[in-house]
Amino acid sequence: MRIPAMALLLCLTGVTPTSEAAQMPLSVLPGGAVVFKPIQSVRERKFADLVQQKTDFSCGAAALATILRQAYWLDVTEHDLIEGMLAHADQDLVRTQGFSMLDMKRYVESIGMRARGYRVAPETLHEVRIPVVVLMDIRGYKHFVVLQKVEKGWAYIGDPVLGHKRFKVEDFVKGWNGIIFAVIGQGYDKDNALLDPPQPLTAKNRINNFSPVKDSELMDFGFIRSDFF
Repeated sequence: MRIPAMALLLCLTGVTPTSEAAQMPLSVLPGGAVVFKPIQSVRERKFADLVQQKTDFSCGAAALATILRQAYWLDVTEHDLIEGMLAHADQDLVRTQGFSMLDMKRYVESIGMRARGYRVAPETLHEVRIPVVVLMDIRGYKHFVVLQKVEKGWAYIGDPVLGHKRFKVEDFVKGWNGIIFAVIGQGYDKDNALLDPPQPLTAKNRINNFSPVKDSELMDFGFIRSDFF
């Protein structure tokens, strides 16, 4: 029994379906050249363009770092922001309660930018055209996340712990304190990746699209007719 070309190529290259940041062989060109296609794990997609939170108290640092990196192209890390904000904050208070918007404001001003907090009515959230930091109350736990955009009744969130999420606006509002934290400065990228978050990882919208794969389509992926038995 012959092994399909794709499976053989996977064996030869050492690539497995669970590899992260890997290259998947797509097809073989005349002369033996192999065409590769980048693949992305579920976890990589979930946290694409987001800074992940590494400590219990650093959600504010991770959320702010996400905006500075993606919207302003600043080469900063969560660790950089933790050190920068601790320099102007009550360290004992931070360890018990985490960073505050005031801590974030002081850090942003220390690097020559401005930060503003605005109270926004829920019905005008869709008019916010830049990614902002917001404070959520999730079952009694205060947590900073990035509000990326509000569109068609959905609030798209970049969560430093859970990755990309979206909520119905009415559900988002239930846990939100009504304030947005906006960073203002030169170099803002109006086409930054945060304004175009990935669609939710779900099969619900595709469940009716499954259909048998035709031989002609398999041949597009490098299979040859003799592989089909």
